[in-house]
Amino acid sequence: MLLSDLIQDLEEKRVLGDRDVEIDGVAYHSGKVSKGDLFVAIRGTRTDGRLFVAEALDRGAGALVLEGADEKSYGVPVVLVPDSRRALARISAAFFGHPSRNMRVVGVTGTNGKTTTSFLIESMLASDSLACGVLGTINYRYGGNTIPAPMTTPESPDIQRMLKEMLDSGITHVVMEVSSHALDLRRVEGCHFDVGVFTNLTQDHLDYHPSLDQYRRCKEHLFTGIIPESDKPDRTAVLNLDDPAGEDLWKKLDYARMGYAVGRKASFWAEGVTSTLRGIEATVHTPGGDMGIRSPLVGEFNIYNIMAAMGAATALGVGQEAIQKGISALSSIPGRMERIENDRRLEVFVDYAHTPDALERALTVLRPLRRGGRLIVVFGCGGDRDRSKRPLMGRVVARLSDFSVITSDNPRSERPEEIIRDIERGFVSENRREFDGDKLLGGAAETGGYLKVEDRRAAIGLAVRAARPGDIVFIAGKGHENYQIVGDRRLPFDDRVEARAALLKRASNG
Repeated sequence: MLLSDLIQDLEEKRVLGDRDVEIDGVAYHSGKVSKGDLFVAIRGTRTDGRLFVAEALDRGAGALVLEGADEKSYGVPVVLVPDSRRALARISAAFFGHPSRNMRVVGVTGTNGKTTTSFLIESMLASDSLACGVLGTINYRYGGNTIPAPMTTPESPDIQRMLKEMLDSGITHVVMEVSSHALDLRRVEGCHFDVGVFTNLTQDHLDYHPSLDQYRRCKEHLFTGIIPESDKPDRTAVLNLDDPAGEDLWKKLDYARMGYAVGRKASFWAEGVTSTLRGIEATVHTPGGDMGIRSPLVGEFNIYNIMAAMGAATALGVGQEAIQKGISALSSIPGRMERIENDRRLEVFVDYAHTPDALERALTVLRPLRRGGRLIVVFGCGGDRDRSKRPLMGRVVARLSDFSVITSDNPRSERPEEIIRDIERGFVSENRREFDGDKLLGGAAETGGYLKVEDRRAAIGLAVRAARPGDIVFIAGKGHENYQIVGDRRLPFDDRVEARAALLKRASNG
């Protein structure tokens, strides 16, 4: 494509040199530049792409996009812009032919529930025989292809490339999890969404965002900034009206909206919700009539995810029969209240809950489902992330568990014992005490007691060995992840694999 065509959608720009140079590709990493590529120098969290312009030129970059007012001559055309990330997104969309214009696209954002809601929408679309692709936290998938997801929402050129590949392979509908990081870093600029879904807002990512208010504004931007710019004629927002941020967002939008809630009237509202270890049931009132819902998903909170997906599917024209079939067909989601089957009559669940709110929701659901047994929780907190939530998570688990094993999550560059000490402050504030593993294995039942076991494998093994029929073991924090980050190393580790291994070892030991 010609450079002039690629930069046509950039409102603010200054071009130094030939606008009509031929461009063969778009790159934002200097090490991946090929001859004839347009190199867009973006600011990263650790470094600045402008420091790598020389390398990009050495590798054959045919033009540059730079942020600011650089008058230096580089020997190739230069496009100066106020925001290189925004420029990268719009250029990428143009380079790949604006694929989102030719598909129905749903963006799902919120602190918790994005992945489950995305899986539910996908299941509903599949039940209506619609070809669906998903860009999400667990993976990117379409047409039988599954690609590991290094981040929830990829960089803008990768988004546009995959959307083009999906379109070319016959995909007609796409569900995209949209993270606050992606919105802040302009990755979804140039995407044309038909539907935006807001799940909820609770504390998370305050290691990145300077405040909860700024985090909220990033989430809102999908609805107040991105979707209003979409070319789609029937733009629709689907909002959780039981969440204060969702209710507030409702008042700010001037295009089509659908709300969902429990126990009060909305576009979709549920009543008679019942929850067991085998799933949830409810009656959901919808614009098309009442629907009896039966889902194998565990956790009363999933009724919100189900209604969010119902709203998105309805906005896309999916009928009630396919919606109902899609709900019933989805039996589990990797690492989201995922049951680890076993023949020991033990209820063992692995879940991604890694925020105070997500932990509270999960434990509030599980606690009354104990069959005369105990709720045993294994959890930790990630290193190099929001430290303020660690004692908050500790307090939640101290209040709602019978026993807890505090352990490592992804410690990254931090010392695991220091992270565990931060969590422990929450237990101390709830007047809970530490005890030794012998008491846990012996069946003691002091509510809120805890152990500290730094090795996560050992922590999971201890909890599984201690469990008796009627107990629930809840392993939280990593969910679908199949690795553990220690220092700068990414080591193989999967809570589900470790839980199964501990169950097998327990069975072999009688």
